[in-house]
Amino acid sequence: MKKDKKRILTGDRPTGKLHIGHYFGSLENRVKLQDEYETFILVADVQALTDNFNNPEKVRENILETTIDNLSAGLDPDKCTFVVQSMVPEIAELTVFYSNLVTVSRLQRNPTIKTEIAQKKELFGNSGESVTYGFLGYPVSQAADITAFDADVVPVGEDQLPLIEQTREIVRKFSSLYGEDVLTEPQAILSKNTRIKGLDGGTKMGKSLGNAIYLADTDEDISKKVMNAVTDASKIKKDDPANPEVCMVAYYHKLFSKDNLDTIFEECRNGSRGCVNCKKELIKNIINKLEPIREKRRYYEQHKDEVQKILEEGTKKARKITKETLKNVKKAMKIDYFEE
Repeated sequence: MKKDKKRILTGDRPTGKLHIGHYFGSLENRVKLQDEYETFILVADVQALTDNFNNPEKVRENILETTIDNLSAGLDPDKCTFVVQSMVPEIAELTVFYSNLVTVSRLQRNPTIKTEIAQKKELFGNSGESVTYGFLGYPVSQAADITAFDADVVPVGEDQLPLIEQTREIVRKFSSLYGEDVLTEPQAILSKNTRIKGLDGGTKMGKSLGNAIYLADTDEDISKKVMNAVTDASKIKKDDPANPEVCMVAYYHKLFSKDNLDTIFEECRNGSRGCVNCKKELIKNIINKLEPIREKRRYYEQHKDEVQKILEEGTKKARKITKETLKNVKKAMKIDYFEE
């Protein structure tokens, strides 16, 4: 199908409400890109099931929640197409075809997969060693997502670049076997701020780590979380000098208090800024930043039938594209035995 603009594919796994790490890492950028690209937002429930297969209710419950967070952050349903992954069977069929184009050893060497397997072992002990075929094949499934939509670009963080390279390898392998000009080899757009630290000082804010501020959090939620955030342990008294580089409150000020950042850091270093007042200022700035998002969220929470319609219409639109992609792939592979 002819494209009026270059096409972008991005999305989220529906495993919980989205947090400020998602906002600064991807949502904020998506809002900017939606005017420049034909944008598809994939609610990746199949990929969520790779490590939530024993809890499908969790995935189902978060289909609408994830979509609402995207809409609340500023994604415009008139500019973006929202798609439920499992409702696009062409993706699953392409995944099967692509699985023949990559070896198990290549998947095991993928740096992103290696890191995630190591994290599972650290979190769950020996149970992390039992990696399913679906989890190991995540990059193949993602390649099917990207190529099914004939996406030109995919926004990712540095830690996700190996997954995009895996897709590019699969496309090149397909092209060498079955012919050029069938699949588009995608390019990565590197997103900034893709790994936001948690309130506990952890290297990543995560849904399952209990260290996140969610876009849907109330004023009270935000206040409690910030007041418990990790600060410089060497600062004992209110007027003691401190190091903002080891303080999570200062870290979040970089995101929410840019207009006053130099003053905040200087006062922190010279001891004229107490931690309680510093936290209260941060709380105020976070609430002010998130309030427009929470206002939109309140609207969509009261109009979930509208969100459902956005997903249904978007998925229907997407399938026109993915059907065409699959048709071309099967023709190139010489398995188009008759018209369906």
